[in-house]
Amino acid sequence: MKQVVQNYKSGELALLDVPVPGCKPGGVLVRTAYSLISTGTELMKVSEAGMSMLGKARSRPDQVAKVVQSVATNGVPATYRKVMGKLDSYTPLGYSLCGVVEQVGDGIDDVKAGDLVACAGNEHALHAELNWVPKNLYAPVPDGLAPRHAAFGTVGSIALQGVRQGESRLGEVALVIGLGLIGQLVAQLLTASGVRVVGVDPDPERCELAERLGAAACGDPASPAVASAVAELTDGHGVDQVYLAAGGGSNQPVELAARLCRDRGRVVDIGKCRLDLPWNAYYEKELDVRFSRSYGPGRYDPQYEIEGRDYPIGYVRWTERRNLACFLDLVARGRVDVEPLITRTAAFDDAVETYQSLKDGSLKAVAVLFRYPGPAAGEGAPADAPAITVPAVRGGKAPAPVRAAKKPVRLAFVGAGNYATSMLLPHLAQRDGVELSTVVTTTALSAANAQRKFGFREATTDLDAVLGDASVDAVFVVTRHSSHAELTRKALLAGKAVFVEKPLALSEDELTGVLDAVEESGNDRLQVGFNRRFAPLLKEARDRFGARTGPASLRYLVNAGRLDHGSWYLQQGTEGSRFAGEGGHFVDTASWLLGADPVSVYALAPSGNEDLQVVLGYPDGSTATISYVTTGAAGFPKETLDLVADGKVLQLDDFVRSSVYDGRKRWVSSRLPKARDKGQSAELAAFVKAVRTGGPMPVPLGSLVATTAATLAVRAALTGGAPVTLAEAR
Repeated sequence: MKQVVQNYKSGELALLDVPVPGCKPGGVLVRTAYSLISTGTELMKVSEAGMSMLGKARSRPDQVAKVVQSVATNGVPATYRKVMGKLDSYTPLGYSLCGVVEQVGDGIDDVKAGDLVACAGNEHALHAELNWVPKNLYAPVPDGLAPRHAAFGTVGSIALQGVRQGESRLGEVALVIGLGLIGQLVAQLLTASGVRVVGVDPDPERCELAERLGAAACGDPASPAVASAVAELTDGHGVDQVYLAAGGGSNQPVELAARLCRDRGRVVDIGKCRLDLPWNAYYEKELDVRFSRSYGPGRYDPQYEIEGRDYPIGYVRWTERRNLACFLDLVARGRVDVEPLITRTAAFDDAVETYQSLKDGSLKAVAVLFRYPGPAAGEGAPADAPAITVPAVRGGKAPAPVRAAKKPVRLAFVGAGNYATSMLLPHLAQRDGVELSTVVTTTALSAANAQRKFGFREATTDLDAVLGDASVDAVFVVTRHSSHAELTRKALLAGKAVFVEKPLALSEDELTGVLDAVEESGNDRLQVGFNRRFAPLLKEARDRFGARTGPASLRYLVNAGRLDHGSWYLQQGTEGSRFAGEGGHFVDTASWLLGADPVSVYALAPSGNEDLQVVLGYPDGSTATISYVTTGAAGFPKETLDLVADGKVLQLDDFVRSSVYDGRKRWVSSRLPKARDKGQSAELAAFVKAVRTGGPMPVPLGSLVATTAATLAVRAALTGGAPVTLAEAR
């Protein structure tokens, strides 16, 4: 299928061939009939991509701060790879469309194949021929509403949420500053609710359009006619609300808002304009400044948007989805007229040229629609339109164990997120004897990006086809934590060698399922991404430390830091706790240094945060204490480790320095490397060698299981308040 994309690094726009997205549970697969260009938000993004690197940095200081922090934590090379990987990727455009349901995922019962729906979301309602859309981001289109008009649903919801934030009342007067697409819709919605509207825009054609659609008066912001109209309509008191629907770097909109608003009026920011509030003006009138966040309650909440958990109507009357349905109803009943806003309807094949015309100013538009090939429902669509189907994995005779693989080793990747593209694939793409066969993702564009950057032979969203491909020797599972165990189980049963990023499992049942797959298939070719035991500095330090004769005491401080709001790591209901997700790294490192698997786990956690103290016991009496903290200073090293035994001390300082202090009071320190090397390259080399030769996996299966069981036992230890043996944890 085709999708409109942009390379943020170069600014290139393209109509790209990408895989068809799969139809996942909790959503529907929609074939697009019309999608709407947001001439404000999208053009700002397109223009930003055309800036120099310095210009991009100036426009996004929040991202620059994240880069600086990443350099402190991960070093310059790793940060550079990550940042360049993000910049030099195709990103999607679009977030408002109307289309026909082609396939219904499990758990969906409110629509069926062939129904017309309006869809929202900058990750789901894209300028693409097919989109997978979760339940709370689509709404059925009312009977009789044209698909081209229903495509306005998302931007209409943005305008509607802004009006709700203004709490307008019948008979009031409102000022709308900025009469682009959102401003025009805000003006119509206010008029429909009995509010008289004064509009402001420097473009006389937009002013004339707003007046034709119901505004009482409109004019240039510098024109005295605007102030006169406000005075006449309000008896000189000023407007009750101001809606800032303008963009750009001028502070004129907020200054005008203060001048024309009444005492204790409301100012609602909907667009992205400069907000240097003149203190005296806003203080003297005690103006109420409010922000309108996108489509409404539920926005940016993954439990609402992705998992489909609705908010009770008794507590949240207007959610994203209810706003979307409400706007569609208003258009269907003729209370809002979007047809006059459409400047051009372009063929989807002409998408790149259309964007260029908007960017260079040769096309001046309020709203532009893309029309997709084929008729939509309500426009003569055939009843037997083909649907996209995803074949299911079928049971059968267990595959034979994986043995020696032919050269080159053919690898498939399931998942192509930040970690895969910055820390794994760069090491594999240029490795001799390796062929990157297929990349599988749930979103079409991420697969296409990975294929372009790393040279995968194929990109797809069909996992079962990859597992059934006899030419694939090994499968990398680099997806979200909640899917690791099931994908690993499927790949083992398909006879593939498996490299799964940590964690292997999030529960004892998931771990048992993986082991059952090993037993059923006879295939134990499994590696978990516990890479730190392969780090050169740590290996050198262990070699210098030498063999132990007595028990050891190990202390491991992990300064994990706080996560950004909205991170999927915080979705503990589905993705497990942070320690369950990454704690295996530290358990494995401790066990490797101590040369044994843990036999007991004890854990303590202060109330009010995610800090943990985990104590592991080992057969010879050794102990390892892992302090996993999220409340430390951001500038402090992330990982520091001390191992004490037999009159010797081994120290690791965040993978930039390792040293050993022995009984002769002699320091042995590794040279400072140019970058932190946490062992990914060496780990991958060992895995590829094992697959190629049929030799043993880099880490014995028993060790992988023991590490996973110990990590999972932390939860039981916290609940029970007492040490847990691994026999109980399993």
